[in-house]
Amino acid sequence: MARPQTIEICKRDLFTEETALYEIYPEETVQRLLRLRKEYTWFLANPDAKDRVFISEVRSRFNLGVTQAYADLSVIKSLLPTLSQASRDFHRYRFNEMILETYQMAKARKDTKTMEKAAASYAKFNRVDLEDEQAVPYEMIVVQPFTATDDPTVLGIKPIPNLQQKIDQMIKHYGAETIDIEDIDYEEPDLEEELWTPKKEEVTHDE
Repeated sequence: MARPQTIEICKRDLFTEETALYEIYPEETVQRLLRLRKEYTWFLANPDAKDRVFISEVRSRFNLGVTQAYADLSVIKSLLPTLSQASRDFHRYRFNEMILETYQMAKARKDTKTMEKAAASYAKFNRVDLEDEQAVPYEMIVVQPFTATDDPTVLGIKPIPNLQQKIDQMIKHYGAETIDIEDIDYEEPDLEEELWTPKKEEVTHDE
């Protein structure tokens, strides 16, 4: 079984930048988060893979024992409903990762044109050129004063006079026209089998 603490940490920080993770968690926790991140990415890319394939893959890739591999699988499966809701965050993370990889490759080739394009895409996607939005303090949020009512006039509907009386009259009127349901006992069907089923001695076989 996956430990709740591990699942909660993954819900919060599975896609958090690696440098930020080291500021929050010890190295052992960060290393497992990074491993689970890669495992989750593989899981998304291979949605039809059986559990045994996943276990074989992560054991080979990360040199894990069977117990640890199954523990990771339990975490991934526990996170799937939550992470699927946050799929946009995952794709944002993947986009940033690809842009940064492109930038680093261009930098190694001293390709300043590609470096500039990658940097511009990164800045535009993450909206770094905009001022941080100011969150409205909770104490300033006004709650709408909703009040329950059975008065249809609030919707612009004219009320029906003596509504309950009219309802009783319609039930009485249409109830009288309803055919009563009669329960009957089960009876064996008379299929007249002797008329259409040949007798045993009449059955012949072709030689």
